[in-house]
Amino acid sequence: MELVGLFTVFQTLCLSGLLVLIALTWVKKRSQLPPGPTPLPFLGNLLQVSITDTYQSFQKLKEKYGPVFTVYMGPKPVVVLCDYDAVKEAFIGQADNFSGRGEMPSLSKSSKGHGVSMANGERWRTLRRFSLAVLQDFGMGKRSIEERIQEEAGYLMETLRKTNGAPIKTTFFIRGTVSNVICSILFGHRFDYKDKQFLRLLELTKEIFIEISSPWTQLADMYWDIMQYFPGRHKRSYYLIEELKDFIVSRVKIKESCFDLSNPQDFIDCFLIKKQQEESNPNTEFNHKNLIAIIFDLFFAGTETVSITLQYGILLLMKHPEVQAKVHEEINQVIGTHRTPSVKDRVKMPYTNAVIHEIQRLIIFSSMGVPHKVIRDTHFRGFLLTKGTKVLPIYSMAHRDPKNFRFPDTFYPQHFLDEQGGFKKNEAFVSFGSGKRACLGEALAQMELFLYFTSILQSFSLRPLVPPADIEITLEVFRPGKNPTTYEVCLVAR
Repeated sequence: MELVGLFTVFQTLCLSGLLVLIALTWVKKRSQLPPGPTPLPFLGNLLQVSITDTYQSFQKLKEKYGPVFTVYMGPKPVVVLCDYDAVKEAFIGQADNFSGRGEMPSLSKSSKGHGVSMANGERWRTLRRFSLAVLQDFGMGKRSIEERIQEEAGYLMETLRKTNGAPIKTTFFIRGTVSNVICSILFGHRFDYKDKQFLRLLELTKEIFIEISSPWTQLADMYWDIMQYFPGRHKRSYYLIEELKDFIVSRVKIKESCFDLSNPQDFIDCFLIKKQQEESNPNTEFNHKNLIAIIFDLFFAGTETVSITLQYGILLLMKHPEVQAKVHEEINQVIGTHRTPSVKDRVKMPYTNAVIHEIQRLIIFSSMGVPHKVIRDTHFRGFLLTKGTKVLPIYSMAHRDPKNFRFPDTFYPQHFLDEQGGFKKNEAFVSFGSGKRACLGEALAQMELFLYFTSILQSFSLRPLVPPADIEITLEVFRPGKNPTTYEVCLVAR
């Protein structure tokens, strides 16, 4: 009995020592990170960071701890960057160290690290470099990307003219036309707006965007090690993504059966040619899984972000008719009433360019953003971020910093104009991210936004159904219970 008692005491002492060691290690690791609220075991900082109002929670923590702080999203630490100086210091000053993609199980469960957006290491570098080259019109047939956008803008104008100035909701038309641009680039052709398969694709992209931005998915990402074993809404995004990927697989099969090696017409053709060229390389990244994942990345991102920006732009221009009038005046002077707008016009239209940038600056696409991670132990602002630490940039907060924008919460195109009225770049404008993980579709998106805005405003005046002062602007896109782009407008021919 004495031996049993001694063994029990020994076990208790060993267990206590182990717990103390774990606690000391955890305290030491936490002390090396930027300051932040004290986390609770397992829950982390869920009491301080609301999953239904994350942006406001981060604003309060920024006021208390400064622009760089640590929160525990569940049991894991996340270093949050809330102003441009911190983003610049991390993503540009130490670009390689911060170039990893942080885990997002809601997306990575489907991609499994393939493609570009959720990939890391050499795979990410190789596929990103290739994708950028193709999107810069490298080897994509006779039609340039600009011509594809102009063609689709023409279809949109034709459709909108048929409304004869009656009140309409623009959401469907804009999402359709923007999606058709990326369809033309990826698949080589556009869809009719009434095509049932196309309508389902639009519905899928919208639902996926909503689901991955929902509180349920954010919570599931925090506790994925446990939540993956339970049914619930947090798994819905996976099935939606898989349905969209099934469509992509079907399009790739069609292209594989008929593509012309000497005359590539779209992104898939370019990838298949590269895949064929590297058939003898056992380590090639140009394989079927990466192709499907890249097409998903480009199709998904290329549909929602641009279309939402256009919808918000129409809403903001209705609320600010004086801004709309100035854009009309500049269009009349530079483009006229009949010539098709061209990207070359942008340098001659500083005010319109400033308006588009200001629209982008104001929109909050996501409270959380897409996480990075450090790929090696990294010293940052006197702290130690160990390899694998997740880093979350809140770009929309950088856009609301009075150090960089005079009226941060106001629609004020002059933020991007100099004293002479010329367009003025602002390095704190980070709508497409910053550093090595910046959005690879930035040039395409900016081209689309300019050509669509100028085409719409060349043809129409935007008339609201209520006085401009009564138009409500909700800038946080997917805040629960809000649908800020549901509005009506009268498109009056000019």
